[in-house]
Amino acid sequence: MEFAEVIRRRRMVRHFTDQPLAPEVVEKILGSALRAPSAGFSQGWAFLALTAPADRARFWQFAPGVPEHWPSTRDVPLIVIPLAHKQAYLDRYAEDDKGWEDRAEARWPAPYWYIDTGMASLMMLLSAVDEGLGALFFGIEPKHLDGVKTEYGIPGEYAPLGAILIGYRAEDVPVIGSAATRTRRGAAEVIHHGQWGNLTKPE
Repeated sequence: MEFAEVIRRRRMVRHFTDQPLAPEVVEKILGSALRAPSAGFSQGWAFLALTAPADRARFWQFAPGVPEHWPSTRDVPLIVIPLAHKQAYLDRYAEDDKGWEDRAEARWPAPYWYIDTGMASLMMLLSAVDEGLGALFFGIEPKHLDGVKTEYGIPGEYAPLGAILIGYRAEDVPVIGSAATRTRRGAAEVIHHGQWGNLTKPE
């Protein structure tokens, strides 16, 4: 698929079939996350991939509202939980070539451990589209985060960002959710040229 078409077709899917994914497709999608950029090449991320039916079934106690609203999500063949590792960034930037030996979080203009893990998540969303699949990213409520970590043995220093569902999209199902009720903002509304407020593209 052409890259421009991948970008155009990327959207959150809430209706799936129960068709299984080939193992090589799963590995390709997961592997794409490793190509995401990261500050200082810290690569402070990890990904919990749930493919076995029993492992996927255990997950839904922590996101019960998703299958309640969209029942077919319960049968999706791949669930990925992206995990951010802040300490990996603090340690990386304490090395000689960076020099932030105090490991002070205040030095960071933004929490890049979340940003970079988000970029890696987007790589998987795009890779799913390229494979002809649908995907959905959603957050896990804070009250369930400790439960997720305990259930799957996730170390305390790793922070779940949410969950990604990947599978075959159910056909002939209308677009629902915010995408059906809100319009996409155009470039002329959000891209400022040279100076804030200048929304006119230069000649």
